[in-house]
Amino acid sequence: MCYTFSVIRTFRHGGVEKFFKTGSRAGIQPKHAARLRILLTTLNLASTPLDMKRDGWDWHPLKGDLKGHWSVKVNGNWRFTFAFEGEDAILVDYQDYH
Repeated sequence: MCYTFSVIRTFRHGGVEKFFKTGSRAGIQPKHAARLRILLTTLNLASTPLDMKRDGWDWHPLKGDLKGHWSVKVNGNWRFTFAFEGEDAILVDYQDYH
């Protein structure tokens, strides 16, 4: 039997990438670290965008220039966005929507 594992392949936000790979909080809001750790861990195990649809996460597809991307809430105006290519997460971003 062959197993394939989905992974996060690419990041748009360097601070989130560094946090994911090293645990460094430089480049992210330190108060978001615990929430981002949960989101990143879940996304790294996800194989479809629907795997990120959890109660309280405000999961939704994006429109316009970001069509094909999805968003979940971090805190307040902060959002965690991502797309999928096959079963892998790509273009992972962390944004403050004013």
